[in-house]
Order: sequence, then structure tokens, then C-alpha cells
Amino acid sequence: MAQTTSTMLPLGTSAPVFSLPEPATGRTVALADFRAAPALLVIFMCNHCPFVKHIRESLIRFAREYRDQGLAIVAINANDVANYPNDSPAKMIEDVQAFDYPFPYLHDETQTAAKAYRAACTPDFFLFDADRKLVYRGQFDGSRPGNDIPVTGADLRAAADAALAGGSVPSAQKPSVGCNIKWKAGNEPEYYR
Repeated sequence: MAQTTSTMLPLGTSAPVFSLPEPATGRTVALADFRAAPALLVIFMCNHCPFVKHIRESLIRFAREYRDQGLAIVAINANDVANYPNDSPAKMIEDVQAFDYPFPYLHDETQTAAKAYRAACTPDFFLFDADRKLVYRGQFDGSRPGNDIPVTGADLRAAADAALAGGSVPSAQKPSVGCNIKWKAGNEPEYYR
């Protein structure tokens, strides 16, 4: 399993605009839909990645807990479904139903949102404050498939706690590690090469 790390988008970056379909509901979800939330977490993930599967249970618990505290959460799948059919919108619907995701799970068919966020891996986390400025981009925690470190979400939890309290999130952040975004042929962004 190839490992790719986050690009570590500069802190303070404004949240890139997106408007993407949610296969499970048929509706379109946009960045503006979350404008009232005190903080927003954007997750790039997919169905088949072993790194996503490794944290999935804990991520769902995190999402339920922090949603109740006001954190808005949205997940985006940008993988090339022609070459990775397990990440197709139909399979996304199956995952939403099987795991009862407590957040919208959107499909970025053109990979435009992934490029705007400089997403590189799954999972890749981007936490924005009330002004939609990036305050955290990094790992869920130090756990990886096979390293025997418990999955706790400690890093993201600490960042979310600070953001929701209106405090400063420490700038020393460790990149997320996961499978690379499956770019369509000829669509790989320069930052990824």
C-alpha cells in the first residue's frame, strides 16, 4: 500500500468554494451551506482506502460528537471512478447506508475541489475557523494500519476543541498519511507530481 502525505496547505488559507453532488440524497452541497457553523472540517476520503477504513469507526464517533458541539463536517471523494469503481457514486451510497455517516459525502467528479484544497491523500483533513481560514491540516492521529497505535483522533480533536473555543490551534502539525488521490489520466495537479 503506497503512502502519500498531505501537502500541508498554508495555514490561514481561505476555504476554497465548492458545490458538489451528494449521491446519497441527490442534492447539491456547497461551502455556503455551512456559513453559520463556528468551524468547518473538510475531509477528502474514499471508500476503498485502507487508511480510511482503519480510522472509519473512530472518525464516525468523532463526527457525531463534534457535530453536537457545532462543528460542520463534509467529506469529499475525488477519486477517478473509471479506474477505481469501488469509489463510484453508487458505492458511496452503499457506504453511507452501511456506516450511517453523520456528514454529507460528496462526489468531486471533475477533481476541481481536490485541486483547490491541494488534497493529496485519503484521508486528508482541513479544519477552518468561523472566518473560514485554515487553522489545521494534518493527521487524525498517529495511528496507521499495522503500527499498533490506537485510533483516537487526538490530533484532530485538539484542533477542533481549540477552533470551537475560538482559541489558537498550534501551528506545529503533522501531515496526514494515506493512499494518494486517484487522479484521472492527465489531470494530476502540479503540486502532486
